[in-house]
Amino acid sequence: EVKEIALTLGRLLRATRMVKRGIGSIRQDVNISVMNSGVVEVKGVQQLDQLEKIIGYEAKRQHGLIMIAEKLKKLSITITKEDVLDVTEIFKDCESKIIQKALKSNAKIKAIRVRNFSGMFGFEPYSGIRLGKEIGQLVRFFGIGGVFHSDELPNYGINDSDVDKVRKHLELADGDGFLIIAGECSKLDYAIDSIIKRIQDAANGVPAETRAATQDGETVFLRPRPGASRMYPETDIPSISVIPEEVKLARDTADATKSWDESIAEIQQKYGLNSQLSEQIFDSVYIELFEKICENKKNSPNFVASILCSSITNLERKGFDCTLLKPEHIIESFELLASGKIPKESLEIIFENIMSGKSENVAIAMQSTDVSSMNEDELNGILDEIIQNNTELVKKLGENAVTTLMGIAMKQVRGKVSGQTVNVLLRKKISEL
Repeated sequence: EVKEIALTLGRLLRATRMVKRGIGSIRQDVNISVMNSGVVEVKGVQQLDQLEKIIGYEAKRQHGLIMIAEKLKKLSITITKEDVLDVTEIFKDCESKIIQKALKSNAKIKAIRVRNFSGMFGFEPYSGIRLGKEIGQLVRFFGIGGVFHSDELPNYGINDSDVDKVRKHLELADGDGFLIIAGECSKLDYAIDSIIKRIQDAANGVPAETRAATQDGETVFLRPRPGASRMYPETDIPSISVIPEEVKLARDTADATKSWDESIAEIQQKYGLNSQLSEQIFDSVYIELFEKICENKKNSPNFVASILCSSITNLERKGFDCTLLKPEHIIESFELLASGKIPKESLEIIFENIMSGKSENVAIAMQSTDVSSMNEDELNGILDEIIQNNTELVKKLGENAVTTLMGIAMKQVRGKVSGQTVNVLLRKKISEL
């Protein structure tokens, strides 16, 4: 439902033709709360496909924290400053690379004793949802690399002997837990205070906080939510006086704006696209670019829409950077295609070269990939040589040899001649033998 709402809002704004497009042009912050728990604000959701993943993950995380809270309510958890001890000397000879790196930078190592907490840091109501993970993300807010907890030790170069020394120093019983944290003294005390508060708050369920969306659809701690005492008006946005004429213009624009259904029908009628491709191009960031390219009617609208909606998206999924491919690059490439200077197959090659960062413009991309149209004489010469070098295969398979010969030919002419042209010529030449 949230995705449908976001999609509808986006389509409504796009229909006005008065909004900026592209990744980052619209910031979607999502507030999520389950079972009357604290409100979590998730920032950085820029792609529609992320919404469902983020909400699903955050709902699971929050419900998991509520399940952790139910277990903690049955325990007697009290932490004071007396439960924080310096254990730097204990770890002087520790084999952990993380610990040794901290010691070399003159960092202090402290341990936090938590009575009756054995098993709670690592308790996992859902896969990947743990209080230990929550605390690990929290300390990064203070510029500290991480924290070790008793449920995951021995590990990370911290051996049984190190753990035994810590437990003895902290005077722990079998059911007690502990945390180890290393960092600069100036940061350490603030981080420890936050850890203690987070553990105590864990019995209350989900803390209200601001989190950041990750590319894989999860969230990470960003900062605490400001309380009512810290609320303030936006200071970086000046006051804007709206005059009656501007209000009228806005109303007139809204009245004149076509609905999404009307916009799709118009694209279908004007450019001859099917409904699916019409929806894809309208919902994409390329609708204005599509219309500009199709103005001169020299390129097939279906082909243009397919390249913009599919080819570029596929390259992005392969890890290529779409922000490097500018509108002027795309327009120039289609102009070269319309003038017959490059074949259709070369477009994706040019775009890939630019999106990989190897070339900064179309001319350099064409030069580095050796993309240009090949004349018929050149193509005939290459195909004749390929057939001559594979005469035994042709004699044995006849026209069935085309598949193999096509692979050989396309390695040489990819981006210069269409595969269809190569296929037709090969079949013709073989049939004439």
